[in-house]
Amino acid sequence: MSETDISEDRDSRSAADEELDAGAQEATEDEADRVAEQAADAPIAEGVEEADDHVVDPAEVDPAEDDGAEDDGAEPEGPLDVESEVAADYLEELLDIADLDGDIDTFIESGRAHVAVITDSEVLVGRNGEVLDALQELARLAVLAETGHRSRLMLDIAGHRDRRRRELADLAADAIEEVRATGEPVRLSPMNPFERKVVHDAVAAAGLHSESEGEEPQRRVVVTSARD
Repeated sequence: MSETDISEDRDSRSAADEELDAGAQEATEDEADRVAEQAADAPIAEGVEEADDHVVDPAEVDPAEDDGAEDDGAEPEGPLDVESEVAADYLEELLDIADLDGDIDTFIESGRAHVAVITDSEVLVGRNGEVLDALQELARLAVLAETGHRSRLMLDIAGHRDRRRRELADLAADAIEEVRATGEPVRLSPMNPFERKVVHDAVAAAGLHSESEGEEPQRRVVVTSARD
């Protein structure tokens, strides 16, 4: 074989190799795009909303089960730990992009992952926690894209949910007292799923009954003395 034939043969093999490499890279990029599109289109709100829409009865509350859910002896790299780590990484990047200061804390409580952004700024909380709720859904989407599983992760920023939880406990206590005094149902103002769950838990712990009625965003809790 002449030197010219050898050179042409090398050029032919090199071109073929480049075509294979380009095809493999294109296939990888197509797969990444497909996964990203699936994550973006996934209806994460379905099935991840707090369990507030069913009737909550005192008999359904198991203190022993609740205590077990808060056990700190869980596997260090269990599914919930992975959820909190993925969400924390996503939020840390978001803080950098927004040029906001804040520390991120993660923990597992009551059978779900929690992420708290510790900051003095409430820019990411918004009016009535609307921005916070949106960021929580985005964090859940980040977990879905990374793990392929829907998440019930809870996000708090600047202590907003803790403060709101205390306010709701007082509100629930007033409703409980009124129901006990009058025997009549008490309908509370519209709340988001997180807020309704807090009220349901407080009512059940007091030995009364509660349920949600209406459609979002006007869905509310009704407190009664017993199941109708």
